[in-house]
Formats: sequence, structure tokens, C-alpha cells
Amino acid sequence: MNAPNLPVRTESLRIAGEKVAGDRHFEVRFPYTGEVIAVVPSASVDDVRRAIDIAAKFRSTLTRHQRYEILLKAAETIGRRRDEIARVITLESGLCLKDTLYEVGRARDVLVFSANQALVDDGQVFSCDITPHGRKRKVYTMREPLLGVVTAITPFNHPLNQVAHKIAPAIATNNRVVLKPSEKTPLAAYLLADILYDAGLPPPMLSVVTGDPREIADELVTNPQVDLVTFTGGVSVGKLIASKAVYKRQVLELGGNDPIIVMEDADLEEAASLAASGSYKNSGQRCTAVKRMLVQHQVADRFVELLLEKTKAVKYGDPLDSSTDMGTVIDEPAARQFEQRVNDAVAKGAKLLAGNQRAGALYSPTVVDHVTSDMTLVKQETFGPVSPVIRFDTVDEAIAISNSTAYGLSSAVCTNRLDYITRFVSELQVGTVNVREVPGYRLELTPFGGIKDSGLGYKEGVLEAMKSFTNTKTYSLPW
Repeated sequence: MNAPNLPVRTESLRIAGEKVAGDRHFEVRFPYTGEVIAVVPSASVDDVRRAIDIAAKFRSTLTRHQRYEILLKAAETIGRRRDEIARVITLESGLCLKDTLYEVGRARDVLVFSANQALVDDGQVFSCDITPHGRKRKVYTMREPLLGVVTAITPFNHPLNQVAHKIAPAIATNNRVVLKPSEKTPLAAYLLADILYDAGLPPPMLSVVTGDPREIADELVTNPQVDLVTFTGGVSVGKLIASKAVYKRQVLELGGNDPIIVMEDADLEEAASLAASGSYKNSGQRCTAVKRMLVQHQVADRFVELLLEKTKAVKYGDPLDSSTDMGTVIDEPAARQFEQRVNDAVAKGAKLLAGNQRAGALYSPTVVDHVTSDMTLVKQETFGPVSPVIRFDTVDEAIAISNSTAYGLSSAVCTNRLDYITRFVSELQVGTVNVREVPGYRLELTPFGGIKDSGLGYKEGVLEAMKSFTNTKTYSLPW
């Protein structure tokens, strides 16, 4: 195993740009070796209150062009420091460099899109003399930042990009944010905050607090000066936030159980490539990862052969080796859960064809065939590099199986038949249907989000986030 070869970082909270060391700390470890890579402060409730209070009292006077310049400068810095930032993400998350370099590029896109959207006029004009009862007036609309604070709580699986998706649209709309990144992967968030401060962001517009969510999350969610809570993470926590936040705007992205559906007319080489990529990229730790492979029985045997070839070709191991295709999962307990769920499926009749090998937080790409939809492996979200194959007969059965879980985030369908595509688009209970592409395909600009236990239907993505982070005001004039 390669040692990180990095001095242990000592971080501080960023409360309105001020570096606050705090009295209590926790360790961040490299999942591959277990080595300590950073010591990070654990914020108190008083720290959180102070950050929210500073943000609530601040009113940004940044023009659209100034916001554009700050975000674009930050994007340029991220691009220039791409290798350094990717290495930090790899060290805190265990994701391989191929994945973290890709993530840095995505985060840069978020900042560029947000910068460009900051320049777009968001108002509308309505003529009022269009009915017999109308008058010779015009109604105008404009979008204003929220009166209160945005609190953002982000997960471990995309330590930079998930943070960027919440902070950049908030800056573009002149809002103030208090961010709590995952205590497992806080370092990229500190890096991004410092980059934004250096780019000219007024410090009161962004604070970063780290610590035990059991101690500080309630304050982030219930503080009366908070107008909006944006959260990405697990269903149980998301629903707890919803129960506590109550009369606040909430944007909740709560994961998925996304299928790839392979019909009998599909290009099987393409379908197997999409399935493997969708299952193993980012160590399978994406809300939009392929978590169920629904394959029409006439082509299932050949599909599984191809999937096995592609699975066995994945090089997994040391995340810092630039040739590695897949690093670790976030920690050993997560890897143990995947192992247990696969063992449970096999005990109930599924067939293990490859993988299910674990060493600490390192878990191999795994293929399990003849899975049934009532097995825990596919009934719940398995947030790791497992490829469970479920065989079906008819398109009706495929739709029923896809819709049988509590989640409704995204999906992929492999077919060229328009009648199938039409049915999938209209009948799958999900936020996204991607034809001949992985479930997670999108632009950082486009609307993204799910229904059912995947979220409340409110979308993320730069455009939708900017709408969520603003209030629409109307006014009318007599001409």
C-alpha cells in the first residue's frame, strides 16, 4: 500500500472567512490505509449560531457582473489546481484519481454555469390588456435573494461537486450560506471556501462548519434566521430534517435505487458497458449509480457474459495509483454491509459470479445474477459497486419491477424501439429517464432530482437551484 506521503493537515472552521480553530477536533483518515491525513475542528452549537447570525445580518451589494467575476475566477483556480484538489479528495474519500479528477472538472463546470447564469436577466414582462377586463398596464417580475440564510448539508460521496452545487448557485443569486460538509470528507469544502474568498467573495456570504451532525445539525435546520435548508444524503436523515425544519423551504436529494433496463433489441455491448460504468464509477457511491440491472430473459445470458468481462477488467485497489479504475468505498462498515447483502442474496438463491471480496474499505466490483426484486440487495439502496441482475419477460414486468422500490430518482433504458421508449418515459416513476445512457447522465446546468423517497420533487442543478434560492417579486406600472 502506498502511504499518502502528505503531512497531516490541521484545519480551522471558516466562520465568515475567519479561521477558528476551536477546542475540539476529529480526525480524517485515508480509507485505503486508515492513516490520519487531517485534524479538523468540531464546531459547537455556538459556532453555528455565530455563523448564521453573521450571515443573516449581511446584505450583499455585489452586482451581477461582480458575482460572475468571482465565480469565474474561482473556476479558473480550480482548473489550474486540478491535480492538487483531486489528490485531496482521493485522500479523504478513497475514490481513485480517475474519479476525483473527473469530479474536479464537474465542479469547475458548476462554477462556470453559475457565473454565466448570474448575468442572465431573470425577470418577465406581462401585458395586462389581453382580456376584456384588462388594463393598459404591465406586470413585471424580478428575483430577489432570500431574506434569511441558506444552510447546506452535503454528503461524503462527492466532496467537492456536491458542495459546489449548493454554494455556486447561492453566490450567483447573492445569498449567504452556512455549509456543513460531511465529517468524513470535509477537506475539499475548506479548499473551495478559500478559493472563493481569494476570488473576492465577501466572507460573510460563506461559512464552513464541521463536526458531529448529532450535535449541530438541529441548529442548522431549526434556527429562525434560516430560510432554506438544502440537503443531500440518506432518506432517514432527510425525513428527519423535513420534520424539524417544517416552515422553511427544503431541497432534499435523498438517493436512489436506479435501474438500467435492457430490452431484447438492445445493443448488448453498449448496454453492458453502460451497466459496468454506471455501477463501478465513483466506487458505486452515487445516488444515480446503476443499482439494479433489469434484463430481458432472451438476452440475459449474453448480457451477463459481457458484464463479467467488463467487471473483471476493472482494476481496483490503491486510489493514489493513476492506473486504478476504482478505489475504496468510504469506510469498512460500508464495505461490510455490501458483503452481507450479497451473501444474503446468495443464501436466498442468487448466483455470485464475480467479486464480493473485501479488505477493510476496499470492496471488489461484484456481479450477482438471478436476483429477485424482494431481496434486500435491490429492495433497498446498496450504495456500492455491486451489479445485481434481475431477469424479466415483458415490458410490463420491467416497469413493475422498476417502480417496486420506494425510490424514484433516475433510470436508464437500452432499446431502439420507440414504443418501448414512450412507455418508459411515461410510466417509470422517476425524475429522469436516459435512453442508451447511464442513469446519472446530465449537465451540471440541467434540472436534477427525484420523487418518492428520492426527494420532494424540487430539483437541483444550477438553473433550478437558483430558482429555489430566490423569491419572485411582482410589480406593475401604468404603461
